[in-house]
Amino acid sequence: MSVISRNFAKKKIIMQPLLPFFPDGTKFINEAVGYCQQDGTVYYLHYGKPIYCHAVEDRDGYRFALANLVVNDLCLICEISKAFGINRKNVERYVKSYKDHGAGYFFKREERRGQCYKVTETKMCAIQSDLDSGLSIYRTAQNHGISESAISYHIRNGKLKKKVLRHQRQA
Repeated sequence: MSVISRNFAKKKIIMQPLLPFFPDGTKFINEAVGYCQQDGTVYYLHYGKPIYCHAVEDRDGYRFALANLVVNDLCLICEISKAFGINRKNVERYVKSYKDHGAGYFFKREERRGQCYKVTETKMCAIQSDLDSGLSIYRTAQNHGISESAISYHIRNGKLKKKVLRHQRQA
């Protein structure tokens, strides 16, 4: 074995093929990864080379990019949390979603916030037909496996109408 190959085996040599050139205005997440914004697009850079981009308003792309940086071992969760000023738990949630469901999960999921998860549109029609037929709120709630207060809430908000039955006088 030659002297050069023995020295090479003893020392761990890290070679850098290109000098990293980051554009002006780049904010760094760590020494290797940064991000910058130009013309309404956010670019994520690894040693100055773009690795991902998304529109400024694209929340799903943003969440995907942060999870992707952690999953590919380019950044730590605490580094991303500090660089973007967001809660660490949010980044952990993005990473968990990425690992559990894959990359497509960020772009194909439907927005469920602000929607009632028990009283869906199809169930709303069935509840309305029960109320129209004269069933009480209590009986309707039992039939559909929801609480009376859920039905009352939707009646108060005008999404459901309760049929008022007038008692007929007996002669």
